[in-house]
Amino acid sequence: MLKLYSKIFSTPKTVIDADELFVDNDIEIIGKRLTKKIKDIFQGSLAIREVDAGSTNACEQELTALSNAYYDVERFGIHFVASPRHADMLMVTGAVSRNMRQALIKTYEATPNPKIVVAVGDDAIDGGIFKGSYAVLDGVDKVIPVDFKIPGDPPSPRIIIQHLLIILDLVEKRNRESVKKV
Repeated sequence: MLKLYSKIFSTPKTVIDADELFVDNDIEIIGKRLTKKIKDIFQGSLAIREVDAGSTNACEQELTALSNAYYDVERFGIHFVASPRHADMLMVTGAVSRNMRQALIKTYEATPNPKIVVAVGDDAIDGGIFKGSYAVLDGVDKVIPVDFKIPGDPPSPRIIIQHLLIILDLVEKRNRESVKKV
C-alpha cells in the first residue's frame, strides 16, 4: 500500500491553467472562433468519437460536461457520434488496458482519413498513475498514432475547448501547407 501511495504522490500533475492559454477565456469568444474554424476545415460540423480505453471515467465526465447547458458545444458545430465511421476526430481517454488494445485499433481503422487522434488526460498521454502497471499498455501512442494531447487529470471542459481551438488552428495550418506543396 505504501508503494501505491508513493506512486500517487510522485506522479507529476500537468494541468495547464486556463489563463496561461488565453487572455480572454470567455466560452462565447472561444466558441465563435471554434465555429469559424470548424466551418472552414470541416464544412459545417466536427464529429468526435470518444473512446474509453481503460480510464477512471474522470475524463469522460468532463467530456460529458461539454454538452451541458453552460458549455453546449453543439452550438459551435461539435457533436459526439456513436460510430467511428462518421467521425472526423477520435478522442481517447485512459491508459490503454490490455483488454481494450484490439478494440482501440479497430476503432482507429474504422475512422475515415484524414484521422485526427487526440489523447485526453494524463492517463491517455503516458499512462498517468497506471504507468508501468501489468494491466495497461501505458499511453495511447503505444497502440495507435496520436496527433495531439490534452493534458490534465482530468482536463476541465474549458481546457478541452481551448485545446480544440489550438488543435484546429494546427490542422488548418497543416492543410494549408499540404496544399502549397501540391
